[in-house]
Amino acid sequence: MGNWLLPESLADILPAEARRIEELRRELLDLYRTYGYELVAPPLVEYIDSLLSGTGTDLNLRTCKLIDQLSGRTLGVRADMTPQVSRIDAHLLNRPGVTRLCYCGTVLHAKPVDLLSSRELLQIGAEIYGHAGVEADLEIIRLVLETVRIAGVVRPRLDLCHPGVVRAIVDADPAAQPHIETIMGLLREKDIPGLDDLARRPNGPSAHTVNALRTLTTLYGDSSELARARRELPALPGIERALDSLDALLSYLPDLPVSIDLGDVGGYGYHSGVTFALYAEGWHNALVTGGRYDNVSRAFGRARPATGFSLDLRRLAAGLAPAERASAVRAPWGQDAALAQAVRELRQGGDIVIQTLPGHEHDQDEFIFDRELAQQDGAWTVRKI
Repeated sequence: MGNWLLPESLADILPAEARRIEELRRELLDLYRTYGYELVAPPLVEYIDSLLSGTGTDLNLRTCKLIDQLSGRTLGVRADMTPQVSRIDAHLLNRPGVTRLCYCGTVLHAKPVDLLSSRELLQIGAEIYGHAGVEADLEIIRLVLETVRIAGVVRPRLDLCHPGVVRAIVDADPAAQPHIETIMGLLREKDIPGLDDLARRPNGPSAHTVNALRTLTTLYGDSSELARARRELPALPGIERALDSLDALLSYLPDLPVSIDLGDVGGYGYHSGVTFALYAEGWHNALVTGGRYDNVSRAFGRARPATGFSLDLRRLAAGLAPAERASAVRAPWGQDAALAQAVRELRQGGDIVIQTLPGHEHDQDEFIFDRELAQQDGAWTVRKI
């Protein structure tokens, strides 16, 4: 094994790709600022009890852990920046009204999500704190759509869900609650035979509960699935509230391709309201995920309504067209003061100027020399090549 080999599911980012990712990062953070989102930068590592507060078990399994040599306490390398941003809003900023925050940074997963995923992500996202109404959810979704539009994603499709539906079904049956992790796993795989087997276990969920869960696995499609859910699911207040929330949000999105998937339980235990996932041709799974998570900041001593989204900039860039080489000005190497001044002025104006070292005039892969700085009539001027 060579010293140059990297661990599994980790990779270097080479110049052209790194440039495209960085340009996209800057453009998106500038976009979020025009909406009033303030940039924060939490640390890469935190104490594990703070990092995982209110997040459920999934994030715990994705988090790499180590021992702090100074305190002896367990640290975690962040696998998701959203809990950190929630801590900043609830504990450090402590503002009474609406707060909009955005962020971008590296996160590390203990294991890749699937065979095609990396363990190192460049996560970018935005969050709204302090408003419980549909207006905040709508603003976040509109910001998601503007994000992928700027990136060049065409024909995005939005999947909506609400964990309150499955939560209401399980909470209504005391016999189902000890089996919640098993139920979530079966729903995640849409394993109907597994649900039937669960109903036959001693002290398992009631047949009425299992029938409702089986129905959930089929409630996928266009907005008409909400009407079918009202007809076929139990008449529970929690279900009615969840379906009302989805209907309210859909009324503001009449021209957007939207699907409903009430059997999606990916955010169960973390999300508290409407959740969404954005899909697009060229990416094998959800490109952007988000939704409402009002309960997370309670762990930091101040419960706040919250909704937001995040995505992996590296994966977003990987599905776009290859980055084009940038145009540059070629300049000779030299100590002439007038040459140095001409190079400085071009760079201050935003031009890429490369002074070629002796014997390496044509050793550029990343740039295209379409102009050159040459001396003419005693002055340094730019001319086309």
